[in-house]
Amino acid sequence: MNILVVDDEKLIRWSLRERLTREGHTVVEAEDGKSAIEAFHRDTPDLVLLDMKLPDTDGLTIFRAIQRETQGGPDIPVIIITAYSTVDTAVEAMKLGVFDYVAKPFNMDELSLTVRRALETSSLKREVRAHVSERRSACGVHNLVGTSKSMRDVIELVRRVSQSGASTVLVRGESGTGKDVIAKSIHYESARSEKPFMNITCTALQDTLLESELFGHEKGSFTDAKMQKKGLFELANGGTIFLDEIGDMSPSLQSKVLRSLEEKSFRRIGGIQDIKVDVRVIAATNKDLEKAIAEGRFREDLYYRLNIITINVPPLRARKEDVPLLVQHFVTRFAEEFRKDIKEVTKEAMDKLTSYDWPGNVRELKNSIERAVLLGSGNVIGVDDIALGRQGPIGSADEGARLLKLPSKGLVLEDVEKDLVVQALERTAGNQTRAADLLGITRDQIRYRMEKFGLMKNEPASH
Repeated sequence: MNILVVDDEKLIRWSLRERLTREGHTVVEAEDGKSAIEAFHRDTPDLVLLDMKLPDTDGLTIFRAIQRETQGGPDIPVIIITAYSTVDTAVEAMKLGVFDYVAKPFNMDELSLTVRRALETSSLKREVRAHVSERRSACGVHNLVGTSKSMRDVIELVRRVSQSGASTVLVRGESGTGKDVIAKSIHYESARSEKPFMNITCTALQDTLLESELFGHEKGSFTDAKMQKKGLFELANGGTIFLDEIGDMSPSLQSKVLRSLEEKSFRRIGGIQDIKVDVRVIAATNKDLEKAIAEGRFREDLYYRLNIITINVPPLRARKEDVPLLVQHFVTRFAEEFRKDIKEVTKEAMDKLTSYDWPGNVRELKNSIERAVLLGSGNVIGVDDIALGRQGPIGSADEGARLLKLPSKGLVLEDVEKDLVVQALERTAGNQTRAADLLGITRDQIRYRMEKFGLMKNEPASH
């Protein structure tokens, strides 16, 4: 690593250079503020060791100059070197963003340890930012494809909501319209993007398990609670929780979610202490919540708490003009993923795609294009490559036949379910998201089935 040492005492600079060079670092020296800024511009360091008192200025002035230079750029930790008489000033500097300080006369081993911690922290921050940048590229608002009026309105609302301080957002739309994509876009376009995005499907688990997943539990709070567990609300502190299919959540659990939203706190199962959290909750549903309220299946107070900002996602059949854009988007994506040289879709194939009503919405379209790219033999997708509606097994001679033929002696339904999950995982090389898409379920739901059938590594079957 490249370290800039700024100190007016030649002996201190020499001592630091000798020690840091032995530890594998490259050291650049500066004896005053002017030469420090010049060295910083000439060869941007990975860390700065900065004396508080310099002949022509003070350490805080240099630190502020470094902050201005690196605003929005690399995170460069600064360690202040200070005399005992100016320790209070160094502590104030830490409040401004200085990583740490060492007081003269300093212990070289302690300083070396501080340098190591600073560089490790800086490296970790860079990794987090790189990951966030990658996720923003994969999940940002630019991934919401569509030029129809209804989709332009959705995209604009997503932009505005992501930059707002809204703590709750409700996303409504039919199954397969991309509500999860919208939730991720809101998170990764927001100031919360460097904090966790946690998601769960409310139908994937039984009530007691879902409550434990959301709020965690204390050791011994129930039979299988062998140790304390943090829930999603706690793990997502500062970030976002996506509650998919909230319309299917039981009223008793709805009341606990409502309490956590209103009080910004919760208790683990078996706990006695309130835990404060700052999370944005994005809830999604394809259900008619107004009807559910009338039937007593959904709490009216939770509805009004969630319904402050609502994003209504239109079905694909209501924005047919977006189909060609979506087709090209998925062709490009899957051609790259499967290493196929496919760039075009014939007019006949596109006419077939645009004339179809897509009851499964964008998810069905995505699956159809994935199948066409995966099985296509040429570099153009033709009309014969497009399969619409519910398909039988690949290679089936009778496309109109039933998906499965029930044997005369019957069968065990769970065995069929397990076999289909195994087939989906084998076909996608273990990619749970793509396997879930092949089965028309969510990633949470396929993970639940993998655990149920003992398909998770090192985990026994539950039956």
